[in-house]
Amino acid sequence: MALEKEQLERRKKVLYDMICDKQYFPMKIKEIAILLQIPRENRKDLKEVLDALILEGKIEITSKGKYRKATARFLSGTFIAHPRGYGFVEIEGREFDIFIPEDQTAGAMHRDTVQVAVMQSAEGRRQEGSVVRILEHGITELIGTFQKSHSYGFVLPDNQRITKDIFVAQENSKGAVDGHKVLVELISYGSKNRSPEGRIKEIIGHVNDPGTDILSVVYEYGLPSEFPDRVMKQAEHTAESVSEADMEGRRDLREIQMVTIDGEDAKDLDDAVSLTFDGEQYHLGVHIADVANYVQENSALDREARRRGTSVYLADRVIPMLPHRLSNGICSLNAGVDRLAMSCLMAIDDKGEVTDYEIVESVIRVDRRMSYTEVQGILEDQKEEEAGAVFPMLLQMERLMKILRNKRKKRGAIDFNFTEAKVVLDAEGVPTALIPREANTATRIIEEFMLCANETVAGHFYWQEIPFVYRTHEPPDSEKIQSLASFLAGFGYGMKGISDEVHPKELQKLLARIADTPQEMMISRLVLRSMKQAGYTTEPAGHFGLAARHYCHFTSPIRRYPDLQIHRIIKDVLRGRMQKEKAEHYAEILPEVAGECSRLERRADEAERETIKMKKAEYMLGHIGEEYDAVISGLASYGMYAELPNTVEGLIHVSRMYDDRYYYKEDTYEMYGIDTGRVFRLGDTVRVRVTDADKALRTVDFELAW
Repeated sequence: MALEKEQLERRKKVLYDMICDKQYFPMKIKEIAILLQIPRENRKDLKEVLDALILEGKIEITSKGKYRKATARFLSGTFIAHPRGYGFVEIEGREFDIFIPEDQTAGAMHRDTVQVAVMQSAEGRRQEGSVVRILEHGITELIGTFQKSHSYGFVLPDNQRITKDIFVAQENSKGAVDGHKVLVELISYGSKNRSPEGRIKEIIGHVNDPGTDILSVVYEYGLPSEFPDRVMKQAEHTAESVSEADMEGRRDLREIQMVTIDGEDAKDLDDAVSLTFDGEQYHLGVHIADVANYVQENSALDREARRRGTSVYLADRVIPMLPHRLSNGICSLNAGVDRLAMSCLMAIDDKGEVTDYEIVESVIRVDRRMSYTEVQGILEDQKEEEAGAVFPMLLQMERLMKILRNKRKKRGAIDFNFTEAKVVLDAEGVPTALIPREANTATRIIEEFMLCANETVAGHFYWQEIPFVYRTHEPPDSEKIQSLASFLAGFGYGMKGISDEVHPKELQKLLARIADTPQEMMISRLVLRSMKQAGYTTEPAGHFGLAARHYCHFTSPIRRYPDLQIHRIIKDVLRGRMQKEKAEHYAEILPEVAGECSRLERRADEAERETIKMKKAEYMLGHIGEEYDAVISGLASYGMYAELPNTVEGLIHVSRMYDDRYYYKEDTYEMYGIDTGRVFRLGDTVRVRVTDADKALRTVDFELAW
């Protein structure tokens, strides 16, 4: 068991003082244990203390495994490798990482925890360092393509940051053949002149088999694709319909007209909406599937849901947080059937202010399952006959959406206008089209209603001072905002009042000024990169992007574990069970739940992005030689990035800019032609030709088409 923080700090001080004072150091851990009369069973605690001192740079380990006081300025962190051989060390608590030249990596692999000696650097330049010791290997298994060679083979890692191929002896190959995608377990990390060695743990499939490419990403990110038997058995015993006993004590809302509005292919419908207008106020109901009624805390279903953290939406499949028996069955708010729900019932005035609300356990019956496309068409073309009885409600929903949206805009909420692309795949998993998707009235109705419910619930529990899980988005660091402002000044866009911090309203104004300009996408991305990443916390630190004082995720318990955890808290409060013991229980478990869910959400987001990039590259393989208009989206010393209207981004390498010798002017963010004086800037429109696409690397290459 890990040492308590106070105990660890006390032991660190004692041990560090001893190491500094004793003349017969350095010593190995066994010798230190004998000196301190520490029994063998407690040496794990000693190792924890020594490791903590190493991470702080106070002590170091010699090449012979002996501990001594650090003789140079050492820091410890995570090594982030670059495909070209060099890397960076990320230090916890430091904004800027340390550059590690290729000849100073000491054989460190991507994600290794390393001790690094920091070198002095000139003012204004990135700090450099050299890896002096690998403290812990961060990768124990990886995905790659097997290549057979005589009586042995090699695995070529999919992750380009792993720069060495993995040697696999014949007895460890598990019968893999050329072209098999495999999961390989590392049994040796090699050295400067020796390849790492591995053992094939699983054969995923052949690179030419449909679905193997996406499955490789599933394995690469460690996404749990199969539910354990005990989880499936518990799911099988879940009721298929709502009984009279289930409805007892709940608010009966079955007579209230309500609809679900989702994507055409959605099957897990976890939110329904209802709306009436009494001439003065709107009465909005946001009804969320009561998943907590079927997934009890610490059950097999709950433990698996927590392990997954979120459903993952990949290019060709969904990896659900809960088995389909629940997510598509009893927990899905299907039309025409009774369902248990948690309802947030709000009264809203014509300024968008919530004047009154109730949060109740309910039983509902959805009148109609609708899609975004259907609702958009009805509202655009006023198709009253097609909409039928729900038409008046849809018109009221559009009006309330605009009121709520305007209220958020006035307080400074930031809305990015990014165009995303849906990748259309055929039966074999081959991409056949990239369809740009933009927000419309129908999607905004659901977005605004869910935001309103999430804020209402978060505010309610904040004022009750009950342990809770909030969705937090901290303000950006002032240095990043200053850097952004300096960059934007070169484009003629000023930002006011940012000496120490920036109000979200200032960023909102900026995005409004660049709307529909060639620089819109590029500047929007730079603004997004300057902001911090949202996550889950137990402290209500507010949501910068939404300009909200309190915010939480209440509306998707089928696919997000924090929402499920929040529903449990709400039910305990409503049923009078939130006594001292229960509150202490939540106070104990929620910090870990929030941290886990934030990490698992980032993992899911990365996996989703990688599959989209892979399929975009595969799609462009069928368009080599074709020409497109594109917008310059990035500049670097080695070339320019350009984005096509279908959202594909590719690199125009300087070697393919044939008309001149181009150099990147970092101070003005320009690509400058030495002889012609031609200048390329971010946001410029250029004509490009597709020259190559690499599905494995997930990259696309362009050249300028003159």
